[in-house]
Amino acid sequence: MAKKILLIEDDSRDITHIKKALSQLPVEYSLHVAHNGDEALAILNGNTPNEVKIHPDIILLDLNMPKMDGPEFLRIIKNYYSLSNIKIFVMASTAEEYDKLTVENLGIAGYILKPLDFSGNRKDETRIAIEHLKSELLMN
Repeated sequence: MAKKILLIEDDSRDITHIKKALSQLPVEYSLHVAHNGDEALAILNGNTPNEVKIHPDIILLDLNMPKMDGPEFLRIIKNYYSLSNIKIFVMASTAEEYDKLTVENLGIAGYILKPLDFSGNRKDETRIAIEHLKSELLMN
């Protein structure tokens, strides 16, 4: 069964890079993209023009976005009982300790420093989060 992934990212280059990284994994998935937290909430609630409601297995969440940033989105989604079990991986350009602690306290599955790379060549703290994400994607 294909994994449903919701990517919440405002940078088109990062979206392209993430799509490329995901395509290198031997897993079936459907990728839905939102460009900020507001769009993501609309997708999760079915408040889109086509009224399709998506319940993803995994959310890849950019930390810094316009309209609604990552921490604000996390605070809202954690109040939805039906959505609280979704694995959420936060992606950021920097490893600011304050940002990391803020989102970790909101119950994320992992904190990934961009770029997303499944090759296993990373030697930083991101490697563990990427391995966790990879195992979630490959799990039946």
